[in-house]
Amino acid sequence: MGLIIISFIAFISLGLPDGLLGVAWPGIREYFDLPVDALGIIIFCGTGGYMLSSFLNGILIRSLGIGRLLSLSCAATACSLFVYAQTNNWLVFVTFAVINGLGAGAIDASINTYVAKYHSSRMMQWLHAGFGLGITSGPLIMTLGISLTSHWQGGYLFVSIAIAILASVFFVTKSMWLGISVYNNQDHHAETEASLFETLKTIPAQLSMLTFFLYTGVELGLGMWIYSLLTESRGVALEVAGFITGSYWGMFTVGRIIAGLYAKKIADRKLIYLSVCLALLGIGLLITNSGQLTSIIGIGVAGLAIAPIFPGLVSNTASRVGQIHNANTIGLQIAASGFGIAIVPSLAGLLAKIYGLEAIPLYLLIVLSLMLLVFAAMNFQSNKKAR
Repeated sequence: MGLIIISFIAFISLGLPDGLLGVAWPGIREYFDLPVDALGIIIFCGTGGYMLSSFLNGILIRSLGIGRLLSLSCAATACSLFVYAQTNNWLVFVTFAVINGLGAGAIDASINTYVAKYHSSRMMQWLHAGFGLGITSGPLIMTLGISLTSHWQGGYLFVSIAIAILASVFFVTKSMWLGISVYNNQDHHAETEASLFETLKTIPAQLSMLTFFLYTGVELGLGMWIYSLLTESRGVALEVAGFITGSYWGMFTVGRIIAGLYAKKIADRKLIYLSVCLALLGIGLLITNSGQLTSIIGIGVAGLAIAPIFPGLVSNTASRVGQIHNANTIGLQIAASGFGIAIVPSLAGLLAKIYGLEAIPLYLLIVLSLMLLVFAAMNFQSNKKAR
């Protein structure tokens, strides 16, 4: 029970930095005298670190163990956020964005691997609700920090201290993880473990990576572009648009809590199919642009529906790829997620520049539809293998 509580807290901390950046960015840009699109540099560097540590998840767990890996990863994240709050050098800031990504990717992949192996789909949904709580709380913490200190650095300093405390907790409790194995048995015989490259060669792992790439791109793409769409294209007041954007992440968190309640009653695959279809409906409502209320309903439905997909896919990993590929595949999936976060929203921005902001919902609808097709193909491959 102690380990799952620590895991929940870790996932809240995982979401916090993502929630901080959006509110902090105007101040960061002014402080370093940067162009608007320099935000992409931070996202690119952070994603690079995130993908690297996620990609090497299986190797890192075998080498360090989960407890030591988590304590080092949290320490790296805390150190990065502390440097954000202290440095006046843009190159240093960007360098520590890579380190922050390394820490986040390792936390994400290792805890997903642990929960997928030892806990139910319900627990996986609630674990990821913790991320939703963190990413929803981040803007509030940064806003409070700016209001109290008149500077964006205060929010990063506060969160860096909180995550440093968490790193200390992981270090003190690392012995609790000693009996935890992410593999099929405790002996770690070579025949029960696939190498990273053996896993990469399997079709189920490749389809899983593509599914995560497409899904996370849509999830973050919606959260990233809603505000601009509403304010710049549809004339929604800034305060109202900010509330609607926050409600997307709020409904996202609620969706994961509700999914956890029903996880034992609905199989992961059915839940994912249902969630994707409802999310398509929500984005479809947003595309119609038939009034502010319709936009609010569409965004709310999309946030609520899309929430269970990621944890459901993680829980379902072993059944798709086999236990010997499970740890490696989860790491590869998290790495692919980072790539999706970097690529899909960026392409949305490029389309908006060419065709206008109203092109973004249609683009995300197409990407999510493609994800549904890949998921169906993945299940067909899995069923064929089982027969």
